[in-house]
Amino acid sequence: MKVPLHLVNARRQQLAEWMQQHGHVSLQEICARFSISEATARRDLAVLEAERQIVRTYGGALADYNRRFASFHERQQHAAEAKATIAKAARALIRPGSTLFLDAGTTIYTLAKALVHEPLPSLEVVTNNLPVAELLAPSPGVRVHLLGGELLPRQSTLAGKAALASLGSYQIDLAFLGAEGADSAGLWNSQDDITAFQRWVIACAETTAFCVDGSKLGRIAPSFLTAWKPVKFFLSDASPDTLTTHGIPARLHSPKPS
Repeated sequence: MKVPLHLVNARRQQLAEWMQQHGHVSLQEICARFSISEATARRDLAVLEAERQIVRTYGGALADYNRRFASFHERQQHAAEAKATIAKAARALIRPGSTLFLDAGTTIYTLAKALVHEPLPSLEVVTNNLPVAELLAPSPGVRVHLLGGELLPRQSTLAGKAALASLGSYQIDLAFLGAEGADSAGLWNSQDDITAFQRWVIACAETTAFCVDGSKLGRIAPSFLTAWKPVKFFLSDASPDTLTTHGIPARLHSPKPS
């Protein structure tokens, strides 16, 4: 029996909204979620891709977030002074001989630039951030390990199950992560596949430091990442009073570098 067009359109809109929360989903996940055949799922994805709501990938699809998201270069221009302040505080936490994880994002890239300008000996750097890997790879005394995964071109990062799998082979001393929002409940990011990856980083790392500029305080994002308990350091350009106002626990108020 042919399904009425208005029901088909409603299902496709629900699919697009669901993908906004989950980022990359497989064809099998779509079929199970909406109780449809693979042929129907492929037709729905083809329509959504033609509408530029999603990007089809091998065996699934990626939400339009990757197309809407400001490019790495565009984001580098935002809050440059705040990122430099955070990078200086983060650099002060690193000890020679450490194995670091450096997350995606331009604040973490600014930390990588600080490591180039003020190098430390015998660092192992694990990252899914392509610009970070390219920047640090020529640095003396730094060995760079780039995770596998699917390339998200506007974020300039590698993500997905392959990135999760490859991360598990490293012992991380200190992980530097970013977030799109921070409030009294904890930290937030843009989509579920990103937060799933970051939770795995938190589980793998001995110590976790979040680098978040003041413009993101008091904000939430589509996907909840973590409560404050497993976070060791919260590095921001915001003052302690501002952090308190937005519910950031006092134990995380890291002093700004002089």
